[in-house]
Amino acid sequence: MSRLPSQRHLFDIPDDVAYLNCAYMSPLLRRVTEAGQRAVARKSRPWGITPADFFSEVGQARRLFATLLGDGAGEDDVAIVPSVSYGMAVACANLPLARGQRVLLLDEEFPSVILPWRERAREAGAEAVLLPRPADDDWTRVILEAIDQRTAVAALPALHWTDGALIDLPRVAARLREVGAALVVDATQSLGAMPFAMTAVRPDFLVAASYKWLLGPYSLGFLYVAPRHHNGRPVEYNWITQAGSEDFTGLANCAGELRFQPGARRVDVGETSNFALLPMAIAALEQLLEWGVPSIGATIAALTGPLVARATELGLEAVPAALRALHYVGLRFPGGVPPELPNRLAAERVYVSVRGRGTLRVTPHVYNTQADIDRLIGAISAARASAATIR
Repeated sequence: MSRLPSQRHLFDIPDDVAYLNCAYMSPLLRRVTEAGQRAVARKSRPWGITPADFFSEVGQARRLFATLLGDGAGEDDVAIVPSVSYGMAVACANLPLARGQRVLLLDEEFPSVILPWRERAREAGAEAVLLPRPADDDWTRVILEAIDQRTAVAALPALHWTDGALIDLPRVAARLREVGAALVVDATQSLGAMPFAMTAVRPDFLVAASYKWLLGPYSLGFLYVAPRHHNGRPVEYNWITQAGSEDFTGLANCAGELRFQPGARRVDVGETSNFALLPMAIAALEQLLEWGVPSIGATIAALTGPLVARATELGLEAVPAALRALHYVGLRFPGGVPPELPNRLAAERVYVSVRGRGTLRVTPHVYNTQADIDRLIGAISAARASAATIR
């Protein structure tokens, strides 16, 4: 895949900042910030906002997200949600779960995935199973071994959020279909940085927050709803999901049965037409599609590969390359990450995260350069040398 030259000029990142923390929160592109500024200013003159405006940008955002997902997804399959937990709540409300059945989850997975399904299982008399972290980092093997006739749902990411360990979703999805189980995917830490095998995975639901690898705003996300669930139950009822809501003159009439907008629109969050956030999300999705996800991934991989090699020379470990997402690195320190290290790095304007049990998570993007990796390695080396001297 072709690599992109540094795209740092498209972001507002000072030269002395090495921001290697996209999995925490991406910086906004300049064009996204400008779109947000225009959008906020628009609300100061609300007489210019027409009824048609409540639907036009929402439709554009759905189409862009469906394009990002790839073949097998269309505008009618996309709902607008505020968070991963909201998307999981929709999935919980629409997937059958009976007493004695099991929901498969990953240990140490993000709470917005675990908590809704744990409560759903408790209410149904089912079992929420936290699959243990494999010593060899092969999550796919652990998941496949756990799938049996008791499995009703698996709620999984494409990679583990603490260290980038991959899950082979096409293989897992095929096995789930064999036992008649559903698949719910949290693609927040993967979509936008690695291609998604939509036609092979065919999830029941897939949700992605905007503010990480989709380079968009906080409090906005997208939910893919498979056509087989288009007649499902929303978790809230609001005016804009109702059929005919484009005609504002009829909004006062709530008599009669509910009639929904087509497709996934019936599970949209209320106030879907977020006039501040949607233009920002649209601008970000447009940029991702202009770059191309394969090129984004190849560009980041050119940084993470050498990073792991150099970290290994310092005695650190990471998930093996064959089992790790190319845009994601979790550096493991013997004895755990030194407690003072994150603050020491931040003092040198090098930004990463500590996640899970002693993992320094490093997640660059197309705005990073080899100089940023050099600064990180140098800072880690100096901090470890200092700590050894003190001891």
